[in-house]
Amino acid sequence: MTKIKKDTIEAKGLSIQIYTEDFKNDYISLTDIAKYKNSEEPNVVVANWMRNYNTIEYLGIWEKLNNPNFNPLEFEGYLEQAGSNAFTLSPQKWSNSTNAIGLFVKLGRSGGTFAHKDIAFKFASWISAEFELYIIKDYQRLKDDENSRLSLEWNLNREISKINYKIHTDAIKEYLLSDLSNEQLSYKYASEADMLNVSLFNKRYKQWHDENPDLKGNMRDYASINELLVLANMESYNAILISKGMQQKERMIELRELARTQILSLEKINSTKFKGLDDKSKK
Repeated sequence: MTKIKKDTIEAKGLSIQIYTEDFKNDYISLTDIAKYKNSEEPNVVVANWMRNYNTIEYLGIWEKLNNPNFNPLEFEGYLEQAGSNAFTLSPQKWSNSTNAIGLFVKLGRSGGTFAHKDIAFKFASWISAEFELYIIKDYQRLKDDENSRLSLEWNLNREISKINYKIHTDAIKEYLLSDLSNEQLSYKYASEADMLNVSLFNKRYKQWHDENPDLKGNMRDYASINELLVLANMESYNAILISKGMQQKERMIELRELARTQILSLEKINSTKFKGLDDKSKK
């Protein structure tokens, strides 16, 4: 799993690193959390936590719920030994032997043991209930900030799309619809909008609406940021093609190619950016 450095949270004067997996699952540094109890040897704190029966039981249940490739046989063996004086288990051995995804160990600079937030909060509560609450509070602050930024970016691209749609419809009216009635004008707008829908989303509005009767609005209201950005470009480009007198069938071919090229380019840019962040995190 590729982990990308995301941010840090603060709890009682300690900075705690967070990595993310595809910006969906957050992984929090157990090593940083453990410094609250032992700033000199935080790994010892993590190791002691890993020796407990309740810890192994919780880790195993979490993996069973979230990881289809989890090895339950190895887990059962560890569970039988957990809690005994001779039992030791490192996070790396746990991950390697059971195919676990809830924990991972990062080597090198800013390294340590990281755990999925569900597990990290459990570890924090084992150290201190008060400290856990401080961590949860600042983590929620981070998530609120993140959601606010994403919402702002999405709405900005949605507004750009609406502005370009006005340019787009003006071009239709000027170059294609001068001899049509008002009723025909309205129908033509819908037809051109659906042409863009098919070019980008592979379906007309009616098809989308029939497939999603409980959703309000249209497919554009549920589009990704990349899709909205490409849609805005398509609307502007369609206005140019209309002004040149290009027929709808020819424009659709051009716009389809534009959509495909730009979506792939944006995905490549995002992939490169994330890889670059991950490469930096490994240094």
